[in-house]
Amino acid sequence: MEIITQGNGWIKVCGIGDFSVFKTFDCGQCFRFDSVPDDRYEHRVDGVALGKAVSFAEKDGALYIRCTEEEYHSLWKSYLCLDTDYDKINENIISCLPEGDRAHMTLAVDTGKGIRILRQDSWEALCSFIISQNNNIPRIKKIIRAMSEKYGDDIGGAYSFPTAQALFAAGEDEIFALRTGFRAKYIFDAAKKVATGELDLKEVASKESYDEAAEMLMSISGVGPKVAACTLLFGFGRTDAFPVDVWIKKVIEKRFKSGLDHSLFGSSAGIAQQYLFYYERYVGD
Repeated sequence: MEIITQGNGWIKVCGIGDFSVFKTFDCGQCFRFDSVPDDRYEHRVDGVALGKAVSFAEKDGALYIRCTEEEYHSLWKSYLCLDTDYDKINENIISCLPEGDRAHMTLAVDTGKGIRILRQDSWEALCSFIISQNNNIPRIKKIIRAMSEKYGDDIGGAYSFPTAQALFAAGEDEIFALRTGFRAKYIFDAAKKVATGELDLKEVASKESYDEAAEMLMSISGVGPKVAACTLLFGFGRTDAFPVDVWIKKVIEKRFKSGLDHSLFGSSAGIAQQYLFYYERYVGD
């Protein structure tokens, strides 16, 4: 891996293997980034993560980030999961399945290759996936943007995601005023439990057992198995999580006639889930 300073606040990272800015930020795992037209790159996204405004772009197999080299090593390399051997993971995802199911999984892996599971802030992921219930991505983004602008910190033209303490202090009625609908009471309950220490997210992160970690999250009103799974996958790095939504149900019913035992994927279940989701959403017929 080679890092080259580009000037104007950008660095270029070469030798990162299969990594796609477009696929990673287009697969529904985060809601703070938007595509930005820029003739210098094949694809660029701007947004906020880990309390910082940042831009990611790609061209000719190289990654470009608007940051310092120090920030890359301390934040973005881990955030983008560039410290993980996805080639080995992809091989294991295919080989762990019965031979009759490998062809379908190979197609999904080939289609989704380049996706990395972002290591997002746990509180932001929890709140975001509560908001995502029975919702669409444009509306989710709009709610999160309004919430951040009102209760987050100004970080120079952008806003950080509000803390649990800030949303707890705002109260359920103010959260509802952000057009969160029925989710307002769930967001408030999550904020209350986290802000008061009734739910310790560090303790959730420390659990070796997936079921125990999920059970802690499901103590929040409105958080069921799917929201808990999404939160653990995208906010806690629990790649053994396998969220099941309509897309996943659809691809399993269509492609795996005898069903799919996702436990076979082991610690790569969440990565396999993203490949299946991306494949069915964009290629499945």
